[in-house]
Amino acid sequence: MNRARVILLNAALGPLDYRIPKDLRVEPGSVVLAPLGPRQVPGVVWEPDRAATDDVEEKRLRPLLQIYDLPPLREPLRRLVEWTSNYYLAPLASVLRMTLPSSSALDGARTVTEYRATGRIPERPTPQRRQALERLGDRQGLVRELALAADVSDNVIRGLVKAGAIESVEVSVDDPFPRPNPDHRPPRLEAAQRAAAREFVGAVQAAEFAPFLLNGVTGSGKTEVYFEAVAESLRMGRQTLVLLPEIALTEPFLKRFTVRFGCEPVAWHSGLRQSQRRRAWRAIATGDAKVVVGARSALFLPYRDLGLIVVDEAHETSFKQEDGVQYHARDVAVMRAKLEKIAIVLASATPAIETRHMAEIGVYREIPLPDRYGAAEMPEITAVDLIQDPPPRGRWLAPTLVREIEANLERGEQSLLFLNRRGYAPLTLCRNCGHRFQCPNCTAWMVEHRLVHRLACHHCGHMMPPPRACPECEEVDSLVPVGPGVERIADEVRALFPDARTAIVTSDTIWSPAKAAEFVGRMEAGAIDIVVGTQLVTKGYHFPNLTLVGVVDADLGLSGGDLRAAERSFQQIMQVSGRAGRGEKPGRVLVQTHEPAAPVISALVRADAEGFYEAETDARREAAMPPFGRLAGIIVSAEDLAEATETARLIGRTAPRIENMAVFGPAPAPLAMLRGRHRQRLLVHALRSVPLQEIVRDWLGKLEWPRGVRVSVDVDPYSFL
Repeated sequence: MNRARVILLNAALGPLDYRIPKDLRVEPGSVVLAPLGPRQVPGVVWEPDRAATDDVEEKRLRPLLQIYDLPPLREPLRRLVEWTSNYYLAPLASVLRMTLPSSSALDGARTVTEYRATGRIPERPTPQRRQALERLGDRQGLVRELALAADVSDNVIRGLVKAGAIESVEVSVDDPFPRPNPDHRPPRLEAAQRAAAREFVGAVQAAEFAPFLLNGVTGSGKTEVYFEAVAESLRMGRQTLVLLPEIALTEPFLKRFTVRFGCEPVAWHSGLRQSQRRRAWRAIATGDAKVVVGARSALFLPYRDLGLIVVDEAHETSFKQEDGVQYHARDVAVMRAKLEKIAIVLASATPAIETRHMAEIGVYREIPLPDRYGAAEMPEITAVDLIQDPPPRGRWLAPTLVREIEANLERGEQSLLFLNRRGYAPLTLCRNCGHRFQCPNCTAWMVEHRLVHRLACHHCGHMMPPPRACPECEEVDSLVPVGPGVERIADEVRALFPDARTAIVTSDTIWSPAKAAEFVGRMEAGAIDIVVGTQLVTKGYHFPNLTLVGVVDADLGLSGGDLRAAERSFQQIMQVSGRAGRGEKPGRVLVQTHEPAAPVISALVRADAEGFYEAETDARREAAMPPFGRLAGIIVSAEDLAEATETARLIGRTAPRIENMAVFGPAPAPLAMLRGRHRQRLLVHALRSVPLQEIVRDWLGKLEWPRGVRVSVDVDPYSFL
């Protein structure tokens, strides 16, 4: 055959046939450059579609231009791309693009200029230059990276370069990564951990599909247990992928990994610069990167010899991609393990109901770790009734919680206050006329961020300075914040405890692994007394001197009619509670609530996770909701409201009438406008026996709508906004 079927990285196109020049040797999976009109577009050679007819003569086909010097994408990865495309109703090219996210990785060897300290001290250095040299040590990197690490401006670093205190170094972007040593520092495991580790090691050795649920309470040593499986994969010369839900968790994980294996793994996340992504991608494709730790996008990288997948904090909703290809990394990871015929470990202290169900029916093998490691014990959880013990007017912390924080400070122990709401206040209004500040692009309130003196939309990123006068009635100094965010809680803490050292931890303050490392270092050094944070601090961190956790508003996540609201609230509070008492000192958790008798709160106080999950599971089963039923959201959006509304009505009118399937809507989405586009939603609910994807694909495939309208399908939705 002198023709090749190619999937170009263009979601608007299907497979195209090209002629293979005599000097090229291609095979399925080869990464090639192909002509497309006047352009040249990369793509991947795919297996021929046996159902298709070759209606274009070979001599009329345009020739491929080149084949890149890269290993072909292996068959298991190609099948994963197809499965993800079919299951999540996404264009094949959109999924394929996630396997080739770095265009620079397609080219040959490159170098980049980095900088490092020379050891020379300039004459009469300024305080900022002295600070930079002290903090940098032997660190090497780009000017911007060094400036961030030293907390100085780029100009300070450039000034040190001119003064000879920092020198430039030419570095190959494809330098090999260090190899982790599986026997560098093996841990001392307890009996339950050793038994779990033996299970995982045996599964890695068997090299067969083996899905596990590692269900261990916070502080039970789950990481140390699955590290033994990673070590076995290393001994066998195979690659391991560890998925983490948050970029901020990467740095603490790298530190623990380095202690165990003697060097860092290869990191993959959105915070990497282009040269780092290129180096990591090529090392993964050639098999030189033996352990990769990354966010959900690391799942689609072209591993040469994958031997193990670990999904840490597998319950986390951030594993669900909400834009583009709307896949769930936990579920796609299980499918990749099945196609690769390898073991996969889903690790969590609060597994999702879907994951628990798979363990109950025997698809996953559950490995429990019910006790904390060593002398540490689970913290005591107490509900604080805000009706019986209300905070003073204008405050948000109940007197009971304030007394506990005060006692903790006197003992020299650290405290954590959790509120899953960024900024200073979720709403700003005029007390004179009642005007509320709303985003001009979204159906959402503007959130006040007092630290940066901005009103911000958390959906589209629109920002504006807070005006001095109300734009509606023009009354000066009439704007007031409504409700608390973490910045407002931090202000209250500083007013109550002026001598305490306070830190705010949100995605606004911890936006990179380096910032996360700085926070961890300050906590471990005892330089922080009270942390005020969002869900970013609920997982992954281990601070032995943190003994008190206060949940400021436990009722916050229980409203809104979300299918998983109760489960998500339970998980978050359990996870944040798990930060307390992880060392030898006992931990205490105070949960502020207006509804202490609510099932979620009472289950937390009784430490009755099994009872809570059983009740939630029964409710899901009765309503045929996931995992006992299927859901798909259909989202229609357009800049023109009439076009969005009419298209949604068209989809609703033509909905197929299928037994055991119902279509609800259309209706305006809760976020009726997002980024300047009007939105309508429909929800498809079906029993598991119904071929949902096939029905939706045929249904929508027969319809036409205006060019300005976008219709997306969210299979297994986690967001109902």
